[in-house]
Amino acid sequence: MIFRNLQPRTCRAWLSRVSLRQEPCFFSSVPPQPVPPLTQTLQGYLRALEPLLPPEELSHTRRIVQEFGRPGGLGPRLQEGLEKRARHTKNWITDLWVQWAYLESRLPLAVHSNPAISLPRRDFNDWRSQLVFASKLIAAVLDFKAKMDNGQLPVEYMRGKPLCMELYPLLFSSCRIPGPKHDYVAHYGNARRSPTHITVVRNYQFFQLEVYNSDGSRMTESQIHGQLLRIRSQSWKTDKEPMGILTSEHRHTWGEAYNRLLRDKLNQESVRMIETGLFSLCLDSPVIRIADEKYASRKAAQVLHGGGTFSNSGNRWFDKTLQFVVGEDGSWGLLYEQATAEGPPITNLLHHILEYCEKPDPTRAPLVPLPMPKKLYFHIDRDIKRDIELAKQNLDILINDLDINVFNFKRFGKELPKKHNLSPNSFLQVALQLAYYRVHGEVCPACDIASQRMFRGGRTEYIRSPTNQALKFIMAFDDPSVSREAKLQLFREAVEAYSELTEQALKGHGIDRHLLALKLQAIEEGLSIPKIFMDTAYGLATHWKLRTGQVPANTDSVLCFGPLVPDGYAVCYNPQADHVHFSVMAFNCCEDTNAETLARTLKHTLCDLQELLQPTV
Repeated sequence: MIFRNLQPRTCRAWLSRVSLRQEPCFFSSVPPQPVPPLTQTLQGYLRALEPLLPPEELSHTRRIVQEFGRPGGLGPRLQEGLEKRARHTKNWITDLWVQWAYLESRLPLAVHSNPAISLPRRDFNDWRSQLVFASKLIAAVLDFKAKMDNGQLPVEYMRGKPLCMELYPLLFSSCRIPGPKHDYVAHYGNARRSPTHITVVRNYQFFQLEVYNSDGSRMTESQIHGQLLRIRSQSWKTDKEPMGILTSEHRHTWGEAYNRLLRDKLNQESVRMIETGLFSLCLDSPVIRIADEKYASRKAAQVLHGGGTFSNSGNRWFDKTLQFVVGEDGSWGLLYEQATAEGPPITNLLHHILEYCEKPDPTRAPLVPLPMPKKLYFHIDRDIKRDIELAKQNLDILINDLDINVFNFKRFGKELPKKHNLSPNSFLQVALQLAYYRVHGEVCPACDIASQRMFRGGRTEYIRSPTNQALKFIMAFDDPSVSREAKLQLFREAVEAYSELTEQALKGHGIDRHLLALKLQAIEEGLSIPKIFMDTAYGLATHWKLRTGQVPANTDSVLCFGPLVPDGYAVCYNPQADHVHFSVMAFNCCEDTNAETLARTLKHTLCDLQELLQPTV
């Protein structure tokens, strides 16, 4: 994996709420991530296949797995290679995972990779208030960065254990760079002269905005506001050529266009300013107001992809690690690039912004003249113009193919499962499997995210479902011949089985990263891919038709990202005390999937589970 100026990296924890303690930020206090025992992983893999495969296929796969794991066989040899890797690297899986899952993926970052977080609409509906709030937001992010730079960020804790904090410095002044075969991440925050500017985008035009005064102090909100007014005055008309659209392309296509673009010195300088900036701010035109029930979906889609080439998609640079979006209609959110950024640091940053926004501007603006924000210009030849046109067509096709449904389920929140001694996350995961079964008549491989940040340089692990217990419950739930007491017992067993898988994953004993590492180890050693990974069962088990994620935030925010496979769904949820925010996504090109149908079925399923726990009759 290629990184420029990169420090060690970290990870995300969608699952467990993390606590904060105010003490110096330290990086070395977490233990190394263990390599799980081979036998344990292979047994877990077979158990995971049981609900998905017919008996004869399972028997065939069991023989292949036993052959792979036998003493003196290929499995123990590859396991030894991983254990050796663990002894000589900071983390035996993180670099392999980031390279394989992100940097080698050739799919567009828009929709397929970059998660978006849409936050509750602010109370304004005009450009003046948009710029006032944007100024506050910039000041809040700079305040967070100052705390990080001064070692004042509290260490995160989960279940009493400190979490790896190494990711935080990489959030700022970093960018993904496209390549023909794989991308790399460039980080400029460690340079001798760290960048002191951000990029502001309005009407498809990019501006370099210095956010520190000549004495090194941060600009005040009123100073920033004055500069944003200047940027507005320089960007009345929409640029004919939306350069940012290029970053939404297939990575190979964008990599070739990137090389063409950088042949010109003016383009080189402009691109470098975007890449080195602390972060980007996208000043969007209003989201077209439609029916209230669809506004939440439209708002989330705006943050995720910009709404298309006739809307705000030209205001994005999808390779940038952090992009804040502020609409003229009060909509706002954040888009981040996953090769570098992960959930909890982003959530903590948003929490800081929200707290900061409640305070009045503490400082008066010094009466010093500020230089005009610098507009970034591009020389666009015939080839680049053709690249932009193609990117516009492809992005609009992708956006029109995306079916997105955001809703707020108000009947109950996480307090209901807690009241019945059930994990809210496990409760929702079993509910998702039941809803999927009701729509499609089968269960499917689903992945949820567990943090590995309690380990040095740890990233994430999948918690996979369904379990055998979930399948038994699902088969019984809509069967009128099964008593309520029996259904309730089966439901408890399904939820507890998922909670046990979660516990295993949080101890570093998940199966999916380990299996992937064994496969990559074989490739690294120049061996043919082992039969266990060529078996149709492995292909089925890793065809994630249900990609899920939880936002561990105390705000009414909505997380969204696209499905992992063309015939799959992505379902994100944010459980609050008495309600749950959901986003459900699918692709229109697949006739079998429909986001609205799954969302509607999920609502009914949650109501049915509430009735199971608390019968009204």
